[in-house]
Amino acid sequence: MRLLFIADGRSPTATNWMSFFIEAGHEVHLISTFPFDSILRFRSEIVIPVAFSASLRRVARKENKRAPGGYKLRSKIRDWFGPLTVGTAARMVSDRMEAVAPDLVHAMRIPFEGMIGAAANSHFPFAVSVWGNDFTLHAAVSPWMKKLTRHTLQTANALHVDCLRDKRLAREWGFADEKEIVVLPGGGGVKEDVFHLAEDSEKYLSANKDTPLERLPVKGSIIVNPRGFRTYVRNDVFFQSIPHILEKMPNTFFVCPSMENDSRAEGWIMRLGIEESVLLLPPLTAQQMGLLFRQAMITVSPTEHDGTPNTLLEAMACGCFPIAGDLESIREWIDNGVNGLLVNAADPGELAEAVLRVIGDPELRSSAAMRNKNLIQEKARYADVMHEAEAFYSRIIGQ
Repeated sequence: MRLLFIADGRSPTATNWMSFFIEAGHEVHLISTFPFDSILRFRSEIVIPVAFSASLRRVARKENKRAPGGYKLRSKIRDWFGPLTVGTAARMVSDRMEAVAPDLVHAMRIPFEGMIGAAANSHFPFAVSVWGNDFTLHAAVSPWMKKLTRHTLQTANALHVDCLRDKRLAREWGFADEKEIVVLPGGGGVKEDVFHLAEDSEKYLSANKDTPLERLPVKGSIIVNPRGFRTYVRNDVFFQSIPHILEKMPNTFFVCPSMENDSRAEGWIMRLGIEESVLLLPPLTAQQMGLLFRQAMITVSPTEHDGTPNTLLEAMACGCFPIAGDLESIREWIDNGVNGLLVNAADPGELAEAVLRVIGDPELRSSAAMRNKNLIQEKARYADVMHEAEAFYSRIIGQ
Protein backbone atom coordinates (compact mmCIF):
# COMPACT_ATOMS: atom_id res chain seq x y z
CA MET A 1 0.00 0.00 0.00
CA ARG A 2 1.03 3.59 -0.61
CA LEU A 3 0.16 5.37 2.64
CA LEU A 4 0.21 9.07 3.44
CA PHE A 5 0.12 9.96 7.13
CA ILE A 6 -0.76 13.37 8.53
CA ALA A 7 0.70 13.30 12.03
CA ASP A 8 2.90 14.99 14.58
CA GLY A 9 6.24 13.52 13.58
CA ARG A 10 7.57 13.98 17.13
CA SER A 11 4.90 11.75 18.67
CA PRO A 12 6.00 8.34 20.00
CA THR A 13 2.41 7.15 19.48
CA ALA A 14 2.43 8.09 15.79
CA THR A 15 5.98 6.81 15.32
CA ASN A 16 5.11 3.45 16.87
CA TRP A 17 2.17 3.11 14.48
CA MET A 18 3.93 4.23 11.30
CA SER A 19 7.05 2.15 11.90
CA PHE A 20 5.04 -1.06 11.51
CA PHE A 21 4.01 -0.18 7.96
CA ILE A 22 7.54 0.85 7.00
CA GLU A 23 8.96 -2.42 8.35
CA ALA A 24 6.17 -4.38 6.63
CA GLY A 25 7.32 -3.04 3.27
CA HIS A 26 4.56 -0.53 2.55
CA GLU A 27 5.36 2.82 0.93
CA VAL A 28 4.99 5.39 3.69
CA HIS A 29 4.90 9.18 3.25
CA LEU A 30 4.54 11.70 6.08
CA ILE A 31 3.11 15.19 6.39
CA SER A 32 4.18 16.32 9.85
CA THR A 33 2.46 19.22 11.58
CA PHE A 34 5.57 19.90 13.69
CA PRO A 35 9.28 19.99 12.85
CA PHE A 36 10.72 16.65 13.91
CA ASP A 37 13.73 14.37 13.95
CA SER A 38 13.16 10.70 13.22
CA ILE A 39 15.15 7.58 12.42
CA LEU A 40 12.25 6.20 10.39
CA ARG A 41 12.86 5.96 6.66
CA PHE A 42 9.85 7.59 5.02
CA ARG A 43 9.55 7.54 1.24
CA SER A 44 8.98 11.29 1.56
CA GLU A 45 8.44 13.71 4.42
CA ILE A 46 7.36 17.32 4.64
CA VAL A 47 6.43 19.72 7.45
CA ILE A 48 3.18 21.66 7.03
CA PRO A 49 2.53 23.69 10.20
CA VAL A 50 -1.01 24.23 11.45
CA ALA A 51 -2.41 26.03 14.49
CA PHE A 52 0.87 27.92 14.97
CA SER A 53 2.75 24.65 15.59
CA ALA A 54 6.08 25.93 14.30
CA SER A 55 5.93 29.36 15.94
CA LEU A 56 4.67 28.06 19.28
CA ARG A 57 7.49 25.54 19.32
CA ARG A 58 10.03 28.35 18.85
CA VAL A 59 8.35 30.42 21.57
CA ALA A 60 8.38 27.46 23.94
CA ARG A 61 12.08 26.94 23.44
CA LYS A 62 12.88 30.65 23.83
CA GLU A 63 10.74 31.31 26.89
CA ASN A 64 11.22 27.94 28.61
CA LYS A 65 8.24 25.78 27.79
CA ARG A 66 8.20 24.55 31.37
CA ALA A 67 7.32 27.94 32.79
CA PRO A 68 4.19 27.78 34.98
CA GLY A 69 1.05 28.34 32.93
CA GLY A 70 2.87 28.31 29.60
CA TYR A 71 1.47 25.01 28.36
CA LYS A 72 -2.13 25.95 29.21
CA LEU A 73 -1.77 29.32 27.48
CA ARG A 74 -0.43 27.73 24.29
CA SER A 75 -3.25 25.16 24.37
CA LYS A 76 -5.83 27.94 24.60
CA ILE A 77 -4.23 29.79 21.68
CA ARG A 78 -4.32 26.64 19.56
CA ASP A 79 -7.91 25.77 20.50
CA TRP A 80 -9.32 29.25 19.88
CA PHE A 81 -7.20 30.60 17.04
CA GLY A 82 -5.74 27.43 15.52
CA PRO A 83 -8.89 26.75 13.44
CA LEU A 84 -8.20 29.97 11.52
CA THR A 85 -5.02 28.38 10.09
CA VAL A 86 -6.69 25.19 8.83
CA GLY A 87 -7.60 26.53 5.38
CA THR A 88 -4.06 27.58 4.47
CA ALA A 89 -2.56 24.33 5.71
CA ALA A 90 -5.25 22.31 3.93
CA ARG A 91 -4.34 23.81 0.55
CA MET A 92 -0.73 22.68 1.01
CA VAL A 93 -1.90 19.26 2.18
CA SER A 94 -4.12 18.94 -0.90
CA ASP A 95 -1.16 19.67 -3.18
CA ARG A 96 0.91 17.07 -1.36
CA MET A 97 -1.84 14.47 -1.63
CA GLU A 98 -2.01 14.95 -5.39
CA ALA A 99 1.77 14.62 -5.67
CA VAL A 100 1.90 11.38 -3.64
CA ALA A 101 -1.37 9.89 -4.97
CA PRO A 102 -1.75 7.54 -1.96
CA ASP A 103 -3.99 4.52 -1.66
CA LEU A 104 -4.98 5.86 1.76
CA VAL A 105 -4.58 9.04 3.81
CA HIS A 106 -4.50 8.57 7.58
CA ALA A 107 -4.69 11.59 9.90
CA MET A 108 -3.53 10.62 13.38
CA ARG A 109 -5.68 12.89 15.60
CA ILE A 110 -8.68 15.12 14.95
CA PRO A 111 -7.21 18.49 16.02
CA PHE A 112 -5.58 19.54 13.83
CA GLU A 113 -4.30 16.75 11.59
CA GLY A 114 -7.74 15.35 10.84
CA MET A 115 -9.14 18.83 10.33
CA ILE A 116 -6.65 19.80 7.63
CA GLY A 117 -7.01 16.38 5.99
CA ALA A 118 -10.77 16.82 5.83
CA ALA A 119 -10.51 20.42 4.60
CA ALA A 120 -8.18 19.33 1.81
CA ASN A 121 -11.27 17.84 0.15
CA SER A 122 -9.34 14.94 -1.27
CA HIS A 123 -10.75 12.14 -3.41
CA PHE A 124 -8.44 9.61 -1.71
CA PRO A 125 -9.72 7.22 0.98
CA PHE A 126 -9.42 9.03 4.31
CA ALA A 127 -9.07 7.53 7.80
CA VAL A 128 -8.80 9.47 11.05
CA SER A 129 -7.51 8.40 14.46
CA VAL A 130 -9.33 9.74 17.51
CA TRP A 131 -6.96 10.21 20.42
CA GLY A 132 -8.02 10.17 24.05
CA ASN A 133 -8.96 13.84 24.49
CA ASP A 134 -10.22 14.77 21.02
CA PHE A 135 -13.88 14.62 22.06
CA THR A 136 -13.82 15.11 25.83
CA LEU A 137 -11.35 18.02 26.02
CA HIS A 138 -10.93 19.72 22.63
CA ALA A 139 -14.03 19.29 20.48
CA ALA A 140 -16.37 21.57 22.40
CA VAL A 141 -13.86 24.17 23.56
CA SER A 142 -14.86 26.75 20.92
CA PRO A 143 -17.46 27.11 18.16
CA TRP A 144 -14.85 26.66 15.44
CA MET A 145 -13.49 23.51 17.06
CA LYS A 146 -17.02 22.09 17.17
CA LYS A 147 -17.59 22.89 13.51
CA LEU A 148 -14.27 21.45 12.33
CA THR A 149 -14.65 18.31 14.49
CA ARG A 150 -18.04 17.60 12.91
CA HIS A 151 -16.70 18.29 9.42
CA THR A 152 -13.80 15.90 9.99
CA LEU A 153 -16.17 13.13 11.07
CA GLN A 154 -18.49 13.76 8.12
CA THR A 155 -15.57 13.63 5.68
CA ALA A 156 -13.69 10.62 7.03
CA ASN A 157 -14.36 7.23 5.43
CA ALA A 158 -13.38 5.36 8.60
CA LEU A 159 -12.24 5.98 12.16
CA HIS A 160 -9.69 4.42 14.46
CA VAL A 161 -10.38 4.96 18.17
CA ASP A 162 -8.50 3.64 21.19
CA CYS A 163 -11.49 3.03 23.47
CA LEU A 164 -15.15 2.06 23.21
CA ARG A 165 -16.18 5.36 24.78
CA ASP A 166 -14.86 7.25 21.76
CA LYS A 167 -16.67 4.90 19.42
CA ARG A 168 -19.89 5.95 21.12
CA LEU A 169 -18.93 9.64 21.15
CA ALA A 170 -17.99 9.55 17.46
CA ARG A 171 -21.53 8.49 16.58
CA GLU A 172 -22.93 11.22 18.84
CA TRP A 173 -20.75 13.80 17.07
CA GLY A 174 -22.12 12.78 13.69
CA PHE A 175 -20.00 9.94 12.33
CA ALA A 176 -22.40 7.96 10.13
CA ASP A 177 -23.61 4.57 11.35
CA GLU A 178 -22.70 2.85 8.07
CA LYS A 179 -19.05 3.90 8.30
CA GLU A 180 -16.54 1.61 10.00
CA ILE A 181 -14.91 2.28 13.35
CA VAL A 182 -12.07 0.07 14.57
CA VAL A 183 -11.07 0.02 18.26
CA LEU A 184 -7.32 -0.49 18.71
CA PRO A 185 -4.71 0.91 21.13
CA GLY A 186 -3.56 4.27 19.79
CA GLY A 187 0.14 3.50 19.57
CA GLY A 188 -0.41 0.05 18.11
CA GLY A 189 -0.23 -1.84 21.38
CA VAL A 190 2.58 -3.17 23.54
CA LYS A 191 5.88 -4.48 22.21
CA GLU A 192 6.52 -7.56 24.33
CA ASP A 193 10.27 -7.55 23.74
CA VAL A 194 10.43 -4.15 25.49
CA PHE A 195 7.55 -4.27 27.99
CA HIS A 196 7.28 -7.56 29.89
CA LEU A 197 7.48 -9.02 33.37
CA ALA A 198 10.91 -9.05 35.00
CA GLU A 199 13.09 -12.03 34.26
CA ASP A 200 15.12 -13.76 36.95
CA SER A 201 18.29 -13.16 34.95
CA GLU A 202 17.72 -9.38 34.77
CA LYS A 203 20.18 -7.68 37.09
CA TYR A 204 19.29 -4.24 38.36
CA LEU A 205 22.71 -2.60 38.31
CA SER A 206 23.86 -3.99 34.97
CA ALA A 207 20.54 -3.20 33.31
CA ASN A 208 20.62 0.45 34.39
CA LYS A 209 24.31 1.26 34.19
CA ASP A 210 25.13 4.52 32.37
CA THR A 211 21.47 5.51 32.01
CA PRO A 212 19.31 7.98 33.97
CA LEU A 213 17.95 4.95 35.83
CA GLU A 214 21.22 4.34 37.66
CA ARG A 215 20.03 7.09 40.03
CA LEU A 216 17.16 4.89 41.25
CA PRO A 217 17.35 3.53 44.81
CA VAL A 218 17.99 -0.18 45.22
CA LYS A 219 15.65 -0.41 48.22
CA GLY A 220 12.18 0.88 49.00
CA SER A 221 8.93 1.10 47.06
CA ILE A 222 9.22 2.95 43.74
CA ILE A 223 6.19 4.86 42.46
CA VAL A 224 6.39 6.16 38.87
CA ASN A 225 4.35 8.97 37.32
CA PRO A 226 4.98 8.58 33.55
CA ARG A 227 2.57 11.22 32.25
CA GLY A 228 4.68 14.38 32.29
CA PHE A 229 2.95 17.78 32.36
CA ARG A 230 -0.26 18.00 30.33
CA THR A 231 -3.32 20.16 30.80
CA TYR A 232 -5.44 17.17 31.83
CA VAL A 233 -2.96 15.50 34.24
CA ARG A 234 -3.35 16.56 37.88
CA ASN A 235 0.30 16.63 38.82
CA ASP A 236 -0.57 19.12 41.55
CA VAL A 237 -2.60 16.33 43.17
CA PHE A 238 0.21 13.83 42.61
CA PHE A 239 2.80 15.97 44.40
CA GLN A 240 0.40 16.89 47.22
CA SER A 241 -0.25 13.19 47.88
CA ILE A 242 3.43 12.44 48.49
CA PRO A 243 3.77 13.83 52.06
CA HIS A 244 0.73 11.75 53.13
CA ILE A 245 2.39 8.62 51.72
CA LEU A 246 5.80 9.38 53.24
CA GLU A 247 4.25 9.93 56.67
CA LYS A 248 3.29 6.24 56.80
CA MET A 249 5.80 4.75 54.35
CA PRO A 250 8.99 6.86 54.55
CA ASN A 251 10.96 4.47 52.31
CA THR A 252 8.76 5.23 49.30
CA PHE A 253 10.47 6.85 46.32
CA PHE A 254 8.78 8.74 43.47
CA VAL A 255 10.15 8.85 39.91
CA CYS A 256 8.93 11.28 37.26
CA PRO A 257 10.19 10.87 33.68
CA SER A 258 10.05 13.97 31.42
CA MET A 259 10.05 16.35 34.41
CA GLU A 260 13.76 17.04 34.78
CA ASN A 261 14.45 20.80 35.06
CA ASP A 262 10.72 21.49 35.04
CA SER A 263 10.05 24.57 37.17
CA ARG A 264 6.53 23.41 38.02
CA ALA A 265 7.71 20.08 39.42
CA GLU A 266 10.65 21.70 41.20
CA GLY A 267 8.30 24.25 42.75
CA TRP A 268 6.03 21.57 44.23
CA ILE A 269 9.01 19.60 45.54
CA MET A 270 10.49 22.67 47.26
CA ARG A 271 7.18 23.78 48.79
CA LEU A 272 6.41 20.33 50.15
CA GLY A 273 9.95 19.58 51.34
CA ILE A 274 10.15 16.22 49.56
CA GLU A 275 13.48 16.68 47.76
CA GLU A 276 14.98 13.45 49.14
CA SER A 277 12.08 11.29 47.94
CA VAL A 278 11.49 12.48 44.37
CA LEU A 279 13.62 11.96 41.27
CA LEU A 280 12.92 14.04 38.16
CA LEU A 281 14.22 12.37 35.01
CA PRO A 282 14.60 13.44 31.37
CA PRO A 283 12.44 11.77 28.71
CA LEU A 284 13.31 8.06 28.57
CA THR A 285 13.55 5.68 25.66
CA ALA A 286 11.03 2.86 25.38
CA GLN A 287 13.69 0.41 26.61
CA GLN A 288 14.40 2.59 29.64
CA MET A 289 10.69 2.93 30.39
CA GLY A 290 10.41 -0.85 30.33
CA LEU A 291 13.24 -1.15 32.84
CA LEU A 292 11.69 1.54 35.04
CA PHE A 293 8.25 -0.11 35.07
CA ARG A 294 9.84 -3.43 36.04
CA GLN A 295 11.69 -1.78 38.95
CA ALA A 296 8.61 0.17 40.10
CA MET A 297 5.83 -1.19 42.28
CA ILE A 298 3.10 1.25 41.23
CA THR A 299 2.37 3.56 38.30
CA VAL A 300 0.04 6.52 38.86
CA SER A 301 -1.93 8.46 36.26
CA PRO A 302 -4.09 11.18 37.89
CA THR A 303 -5.87 12.34 34.74
CA GLU A 304 -9.21 14.09 34.32
CA HIS A 305 -9.40 13.35 30.59
CA ASP A 306 -7.96 10.30 28.83
CA GLY A 307 -8.44 7.56 26.32
CA THR A 308 -6.22 4.49 26.60
CA PRO A 309 -2.75 5.78 27.58
CA ASN A 310 0.16 3.86 26.09
CA THR A 311 2.01 4.14 29.40
CA LEU A 312 -0.88 2.45 31.21
CA LEU A 313 -0.73 -0.62 28.98
CA GLU A 314 3.08 -0.71 29.04
CA ALA A 315 3.18 -0.55 32.84
CA MET A 316 0.55 -3.29 33.12
CA ALA A 317 2.61 -5.51 30.81
CA CYS A 318 5.61 -5.07 33.13
CA GLY A 319 3.71 -6.05 36.27
CA CYS A 320 3.60 -2.48 37.59
CA PHE A 321 0.35 -1.96 39.52
CA PRO A 322 -1.80 0.82 37.94
CA ILE A 323 -3.59 3.58 39.85
CA ALA A 324 -5.47 5.93 37.54
CA GLY A 325 -8.22 8.52 37.37
CA ASP A 326 -11.70 7.01 37.46
CA LEU A 327 -12.66 7.54 33.81
CA GLU A 328 -14.97 5.62 31.49
CA SER A 329 -12.14 4.83 29.10
CA ILE A 330 -9.83 3.54 31.84
CA ARG A 331 -12.57 1.30 33.22
CA GLU A 332 -12.35 -0.59 29.92
CA TRP A 333 -8.97 -1.86 31.14
CA ILE A 334 -9.09 -1.70 34.93
CA ASP A 335 -11.53 -3.56 37.15
CA ASN A 336 -11.30 -1.43 40.28
CA GLY A 337 -9.78 -3.36 43.16
CA VAL A 338 -8.91 -6.35 41.01
CA ASN A 339 -6.17 -5.45 38.51
CA GLY A 340 -5.79 -1.78 39.47
CA LEU A 341 -7.32 1.04 41.47
CA LEU A 342 -9.38 3.98 40.21
CA VAL A 343 -9.41 7.25 42.14
CA ASN A 344 -10.73 10.78 42.06
CA ALA A 345 -7.90 12.55 40.22
CA ALA A 346 -8.64 15.78 42.12
CA ASP A 347 -8.20 14.30 45.62
CA PRO A 348 -4.62 13.99 46.99
CA GLY A 349 -5.84 12.08 50.05
CA GLU A 350 -7.63 9.46 47.98
CA LEU A 351 -4.58 9.00 45.75
CA ALA A 352 -2.34 8.64 48.81
CA GLU A 353 -4.64 6.05 50.40
CA ALA A 354 -4.69 4.05 47.17
CA VAL A 355 -0.88 4.00 47.00
CA LEU A 356 -0.63 2.95 50.68
CA ARG A 357 -3.19 0.20 50.15
CA VAL A 358 -1.20 -1.28 47.27
CA ILE A 359 2.13 -1.07 49.11
CA GLY A 360 0.60 -3.00 51.99
CA ASP A 361 -1.05 -5.71 49.88
CA PRO A 362 1.49 -7.93 48.09
CA GLU A 363 -1.20 -10.49 47.20
CA LEU A 364 -3.17 -7.83 45.31
CA ARG A 365 -0.04 -6.78 43.44
CA SER A 366 0.83 -10.35 42.53
CA SER A 367 -2.62 -11.31 41.29
CA ALA A 368 -2.97 -8.04 39.36
CA ALA A 369 0.37 -8.59 37.65
CA MET A 370 -0.72 -11.94 36.23
CA ARG A 371 -4.17 -10.66 35.24
CA ASN A 372 -2.67 -7.68 33.48
CA LYS A 373 -0.09 -9.78 31.67
CA ASN A 374 -2.86 -11.96 30.28
CA LEU A 375 -5.03 -8.94 29.44
CA ILE A 376 -2.26 -7.31 27.42
CA GLN A 377 -1.55 -10.55 25.57
CA GLU A 378 -5.23 -10.93 24.71
CA LYS A 379 -6.01 -7.36 23.67
CA ALA A 380 -2.90 -5.28 23.13
CA ARG A 381 0.02 -7.24 21.64
CA TYR A 382 1.70 -4.95 19.12
CA ALA A 383 1.99 -7.50 16.33
CA ASP A 384 -1.67 -8.54 16.66
CA VAL A 385 -2.98 -4.97 16.86
CA MET A 386 -1.00 -3.75 13.88
CA HIS A 387 -2.03 -6.68 11.70
CA GLU A 388 -5.61 -5.71 12.51
CA ALA A 389 -4.74 -2.14 11.50
CA GLU A 390 -3.27 -3.41 8.23
CA ALA A 391 -6.48 -5.30 7.50
CA PHE A 392 -8.48 -2.19 8.43
CA TYR A 393 -6.55 -0.19 5.82
CA SER A 394 -7.19 -2.86 3.18
CA ARG A 395 -10.94 -2.73 3.85
CA ILE A 396 -11.04 1.05 3.50
CA ILE A 397 -9.14 0.95 0.23
CA GLY A 398 -11.34 -1.87 -1.03
CA GLN A 399 -14.48 0.14 -0.32
